[in-house]
Amino acid sequence: MSTEELTLRPIRPTDDRAVASIIRTVMPEFGADGPGFAIHDVEVDTMSAAYSRPRHAYFVVEQAGRLLGGGGIAPLDGGDPGVCELRKMYFLPEARGLGAGERLLRRCLESAREAGFQRCYLETLASMTQAQKLYRRLGFEALCAPMGSTGHFGCDHWYALDLTKPPA
Repeated sequence: MSTEELTLRPIRPTDDRAVASIIRTVMPEFGADGPGFAIHDVEVDTMSAAYSRPRHAYFVVEQAGRLLGGGGIAPLDGGDPGVCELRKMYFLPEARGLGAGERLLRRCLESAREAGFQRCYLETLASMTQAQKLYRRLGFEALCAPMGSTGHFGCDHWYALDLTKPPA
């Protein structure tokens, strides 16, 4: 499969069940299924509604009508209004290594800039090594501590990107 066969588009209500399934399938693969992880967020079952508000965006990646992943941005809970959070960016194994993650992340960052955010924050795990390589390649810098109040105390790596600088 090549990235040309993959479609990137905004989430729709009909995608909610598939997106929730992807989140609940992928997160445990990386040990992120206990307390303090996004898998337990209320919005997981209704992602299209959660991301239909102003300054929110969620995109899905599909191939031949099948969703393979997604990711989005929203204001950082408990954070500065100029800071957004990259949220729930996960891919099924068959979509990994094809460039879909970079394409999706760039689209999320574009949306963040369009929404007027100056900084993008994200939380991840040590076990998500490929994702961390992508974040660093696109200019994210490691932080020593979490930002905001996401409730995701299970995460052990934090990054932020200055959105006022030209994209990497």
